[in-house]
Amino acid sequence: MASSVKDRVFAAAEQISAERRPTVSTVRAAAGVSNADATRYLKEWVEEKQAAGGQVAATPATVLEQAARLAGACWAEASALANERHAAAEAVWAQEKKDLALEISELVADLDKVTAEKDAAVTELTARITALDTQATAMKAQLEQARAAEQQASSTGADAAARVAASEARAETLQAAHDALLQRIVPETPDEDDRGRTKQ
Repeated sequence: MASSVKDRVFAAAEQISAERRPTVSTVRAAAGVSNADATRYLKEWVEEKQAAGGQVAATPATVLEQAARLAGACWAEASALANERHAAAEAVWAQEKKDLALEISELVADLDKVTAEKDAAVTELTARITALDTQATAMKAQLEQARAAEQQASSTGADAAARVAASEARAETLQAAHDALLQRIVPETPDEDDRGRTKQ
């Protein structure tokens, strides 16, 4: 009877373990045994399973040798593949480094060119500014000379106008004096009575 109960508990535990972890209540219900029998034989079933899992048979030497060969071949293949990938990555890195160095060289050349152009432009602008300053100074001096000449011409014109006015006034005065003298010099014309008397 005990053996039959044990077998039923073990069978129920095996069946339940296929889906989930068996417990005392699930085994008791499946095996149709008491709670005490389910607890007792489920514990034995668990211990046997654990013991069976802990036992490992000794590996034969041929299997170990084949496993070692397989591991060596896998390692060699993996090493070769890793070396190939490393070489490819190193080639890509070397090309990128070369391209970057070329780009940097071109940027430096462009920077030198721009710097030279900037220096030339600054030199040219400085020369132009100096020339403009010189020209402005000369034009300022010419303007001052022109203003002085204008003032002198204005003064000379005023003097000439004054002289002309004085000459015109003097000419008018002389003309008036001349006319007066002429009036005094021209004899008076005798009238008709005086002429008749003279004839008689």
